[in-house]
Amino acid sequence: MSLAKKCPDCGSSHLYYDDQKGEVICNDCGLVVEEKIVDTSQEMQGSFDGEEKKGRGGAPLSDQKFDKGLTTNVGEISDIYKLKTDETRKFLRLKKWQERVSTSIERNLRLAMSELRRVASFLNLPPVVRDEASRIYNFVLQRGLVRGRSMESVIAACIYSACRSYNIPRTLDEISNASDVERKEIGRTYRFIVRKMGIKSTPSSPKDYISRFANVLHLSPKTQNEAIKILGKAENSELTSGRGPAGIAAAALYVAALLNDEKKTQREVADVAGITEVTIRNRYKELLDRLDLEEKIKIKEAETKLEKEKGAKKKKE
Repeated sequence: MSLAKKCPDCGSSHLYYDDQKGEVICNDCGLVVEEKIVDTSQEMQGSFDGEEKKGRGGAPLSDQKFDKGLTTNVGEISDIYKLKTDETRKFLRLKKWQERVSTSIERNLRLAMSELRRVASFLNLPPVVRDEASRIYNFVLQRGLVRGRSMESVIAACIYSACRSYNIPRTLDEISNASDVERKEIGRTYRFIVRKMGIKSTPSSPKDYISRFANVLHLSPKTQNEAIKILGKAENSELTSGRGPAGIAAAALYVAALLNDEKKTQREVADVAGITEVTIRNRYKELLDRLDLEEKIKIKEAETKLEKEKGAKKKKE
């Protein structure tokens, strides 16, 4: 869509571009001269203010690519073989030389970024976390901290560190399942990276896991709020210190579900949280004993039983 230089109604050239609405508006009469302009590049904006601005074309830069998206590759093998015989040989030689002249860091980054995108996609992580994990890996690689460790374990540790930085609730077990690296190895590499880079990460809060676990278990907002209240009381009683955040969050959800008559089995909750039923039972008993919740659960069970009996009598009548 070409951009008008003057207002067709009043003839004024005092126009401005609203980048949020994608509209060109006349400052004098308020007429919307043009609308639904989706291109907000510097080249388009420069045509209004009378200044020539240099813009760049192509896809945006991304830390998730080993070259940040700037390198031009010769081409894919499948595309090269579609060419004529002489051209095929020429481009195969060029592709081979392109691989030869690339440095070891570039080759490592090419494989590592591909693995990082795979694991992050499996965990359904937002782009900001992926970029942060890529930045951490680049930092580690440039300083030679990858030596003696598998690329997969370093990638998993970088993803875990990025999740902790942005308070994205992901457990070591989840990252271990996604990356096929042992949980202990990820934890060991993560501690090494944090120590070398001086990253200050806050401990995960059990409350961060409530929403995700509740959505998978199809629990109501009322149950989620009840679980958060239980966790608040548990923190005041120092029940959360020294215990895994996923385990205490799952136990709080289990108790809240019982109190709101949304019964879920310990097996269901344990599978969603990625922990064992034993852990659920231990955290559940601790919450009942320390927070005096046992009486409430018994009263709720009695009320539920009475309601069922009343419903059965009505059916008979």
